[in-house]
Amino acid sequence: MRELLEYLARGLVEQPDAVRVNEVDEGDAIVLELSVADDDYGNVIGRGGRTASALRAVIKSAGSKRGRRVFVDIVDD
Repeated sequence: MRELLEYLARGLVEQPDAVRVNEVDEGDAIVLELSVADDDYGNVIGRGGRTASALRAVIKSAGSKRGRRVFVDIVDD
């Protein structure tokens, strides 16, 4: 799921080398922390948060197929 999030995020941003995903295992759930370049946060979040919601939905669906709860946090460094 980490690789999927990296792949999707790299397609959305103008600086794909700056995309970082940190995976935090919290027992019954996995938290994926997405970090991108400062200029690319708008591209990842999208108008009204629609792009971020779509990313979360895709990753959540992939996690449910594997029997895991997955959350996506968009963080700034």
